[in-house]
Amino acid sequence: MSTNRREFVALGSLGLMGAAMPAQAAQTPEAPKQTPPGAPPVLETQPGAGPEVQAATFQDAEKLVQVEMTEAYRKQAAGNWRMQMAPLYERRVGPRKVELEDTLAPATQWNPSLPGITAGSAKNEFIRSADPHAPLPANEEDIAFATVAQLSRWIESRQLTSERLTEIYLRRIERFDDKLHSVITLTRDHALAQARAADREIAAGHYRGPLHGIPWGAKDLLDTAGIPTTYGAEPYRNRVPAADSVVVERLNAAGAVLLAKLSMGALALNDVWFGGQTRNPWLTEEGSSGSSAGPGAATAAGLVAFSIGSETEGSITSPSVRCGLTGLRPTFGRVPRSGAMTLCWSLDKLGPMTRGVEDTMLVLQAITGPDAGDLASVPCSLDFRATTGVAGLRVGYFPAWMKESPATEVDRAALETVKRLGMTPVEVALPDWPYDSLNLILFAESAAAFEELTLSRKVDELKMQTPDAWPNTFRQSRFLSAVDFVQADRFRRKVAEQMAKLMASVDLLLVPSLRDEMLVITNYTGHPSLTLRAGFVEVTEIRSDWAPDANPASKKLPAPRRVPHGVTLIGRLFDEGRLAEVGLALERAFGVAAARPSGF
Repeated sequence: MSTNRREFVALGSLGLMGAAMPAQAAQTPEAPKQTPPGAPPVLETQPGAGPEVQAATFQDAEKLVQVEMTEAYRKQAAGNWRMQMAPLYERRVGPRKVELEDTLAPATQWNPSLPGITAGSAKNEFIRSADPHAPLPANEEDIAFATVAQLSRWIESRQLTSERLTEIYLRRIERFDDKLHSVITLTRDHALAQARAADREIAAGHYRGPLHGIPWGAKDLLDTAGIPTTYGAEPYRNRVPAADSVVVERLNAAGAVLLAKLSMGALALNDVWFGGQTRNPWLTEEGSSGSSAGPGAATAAGLVAFSIGSETEGSITSPSVRCGLTGLRPTFGRVPRSGAMTLCWSLDKLGPMTRGVEDTMLVLQAITGPDAGDLASVPCSLDFRATTGVAGLRVGYFPAWMKESPATEVDRAALETVKRLGMTPVEVALPDWPYDSLNLILFAESAAAFEELTLSRKVDELKMQTPDAWPNTFRQSRFLSAVDFVQADRFRRKVAEQMAKLMASVDLLLVPSLRDEMLVITNYTGHPSLTLRAGFVEVTEIRSDWAPDANPASKKLPAPRRVPHGVTLIGRLFDEGRLAEVGLALERAFGVAAARPSGF
């Protein structure tokens, strides 16, 4: 044990146990005990480190981790804490502190594909829908709200230039974003330069594919070279990365036009960022939901052709439901996250948010595949045929869930539509387990990702300091048990095994989009989901991602309002193509995808 280690005594917080102990003066370091040559190190012979703790320290800490020791065991633990446990914190607070770079991932990796299970299709075929040869509308609004599938046909046939389409969206942002607060950084000059370059290439006969010349928006956690990437959070609002994230690189290679960096709830939580709250175009009195708040609002309001969002646990699904979008959360590992903000290494996923099902596939095709910068990304096929029939497919559903909130008549009608399309509904079930306990993993990983922000107290700069906001969660998470983290990880494997059995009995699932159990389960098991508009419901009060307001009366609307509502399909691992094929069939049968929010 070095002299530096003995000096470690003078330094700060010791995490869980240290939280409960009073500040004390530095202790005099013990002299090392002499041992015979060749004797192995013994903990009791090492110099102590860190402040003294008492049995009462452990008694208080027991309340946090819900364990109980006898008084004798508390005294024993306190007696050798400085020799056995306190030195473990030296990496963080000792004199030999080691910085962990933001790009450094944990040594352990989550692999959603269990041994012996074949995930997805072995094929790698992509067939889009036929060109409808629709004439270009005279109305700019009709152009702006067209799907990527249609816009790409107009650009490919040179009925529409990328520059004109980009200017249409720029004008719409200028006109409408004051109502929505969905744009953090407008990349006007950058976008026009990319659009003009796309037009030159297309005119010269070099058409890159369906995203060539299509303007899009990036959730502001994707790094963009020379363009601010703020994470929606006050401490990062002046952050300007030097390089593009891999998803941005791939969309650049596809010829897409980056129009704006779109808002996100600060550090990927809900819909409040340093510029305010992003609003739902269908009901501007409420937030757009989050954390992919800007992608949800801007895409729904026709300010961009498509956007890229991210999901850790609901951040694509929830704004897609509220804003009436189609949101695809890919299988964990399909889309590389290199150059994207890390919230949770084993949960974060990047995916498209669009106004149509086929659009999600056109975008996914451009961004799928591994990258060396993301150790969790894997080689994978993408098998999608827009013309494939769906009759005979088995669609699993949870009968009890369809009868209770958050399911609506729209969800129940969607199940009937499944039958009308020739698919077979199959009742399924999962064990009644405490799935929310998996969130220990999210809380621990996110607190680790933002450790420096938390310990430096820069997290105090965030606008939201409510009990359910990240600052409080990051602070609380310092006191989670490492043993319980490992047990949660083992429980995750057990849940994955249950999902594997369930998905072997059906081709996909139809679930209420915001059913908490399924949001938690499938994000932790890595299964892909597709959320699409299925109908409309009436609401009588403002909906919120945040804890209940102290004055609920202020949330009441003067009259019921009609807003879109979406259902969610859950697919087998890496089987996004099948999800989209069923989603296309449902989208056509529902017949509601083309409706637009009034006033936009």
